[in-house]
Amino acid sequence: MSQLTSFLLVLSLCAFAPLCFSSKTKGGNLYPQFYDHSCPKAQEIVRSVLAKAVAKEARMAASILRLRFHDCFVQGCDASLLLDSSGISCADLLAIAARESTVLRGGPSWEVLLGRRDSRTASLSGSNNNIPAPNNTFPTILTKFKRQGLDIVDLVALSGSHTIGNARCTSFRQRLYNQSGNGQPDYTLDQSYAAQLKTRCPKSGGDQNLFFLDYVSPTKFDNNYYKNILASKGLLNSDQVLLTKNEGSRELVQGERLERTAGRLTLDSTT
Repeated sequence: MSQLTSFLLVLSLCAFAPLCFSSKTKGGNLYPQFYDHSCPKAQEIVRSVLAKAVAKEARMAASILRLRFHDCFVQGCDASLLLDSSGISCADLLAIAARESTVLRGGPSWEVLLGRRDSRTASLSGSNNNIPAPNNTFPTILTKFKRQGLDIVDLVALSGSHTIGNARCTSFRQRLYNQSGNGQPDYTLDQSYAAQLKTRCPKSGGDQNLFFLDYVSPTKFDNNYYKNILASKGLLNSDQVLLTKNEGSRELVQGERLERTAGRLTLDSTT
């Protein structure tokens, strides 16, 4: 329900866009002042709408970040998941909304470069092939990131967005009961944490039950996500493999470099 609601929220933001005049690009480049003349209050409006939405439903911030991530991993950051072009591109609105969602949960802010053009097409196969899945292996996840021109630092940093939001039982059930197809749980998952999860995620039933991705501070944008992984309490397989399946990602999760990668936590700069 939250994912659908976030989708409708972005569509509602797109609805105000025709009230603004269309802008012309400067050689196709992106720059923060793109709408300063055509719609000077664009970012203020997005900020206001998001603040009200997140105050009403805390999950909205994570849902918007998820939409932004999915948009950028399929055909580039072009709002192909919306297909609703207007005076201000929905791609730009989604980029701004992702930043505001992060800030509203206590995370960092950054300058959003504007001037994207919305896509006129969408790609289901692109979505299936490019977006990392909760049960993917580490090599598969890293390969999908590299297809987008991203590296292992980006992978670890972007995974940190799981400091907020939820996942359904179906996204991690195999870790509790049948991780490798042998009827055994995931040995990398803390046993006490697994026992707690099993109370609401049984072998059958409860598919739609929601669980915090970061059980320590689920509505705060902080580093507890990484601390949970270090304690073998990453919820998704795609979370925990950052520690267990690759030395480079493990060093990033464990080391001081984590703080220095925080500024790369979002897909905003030139995409």
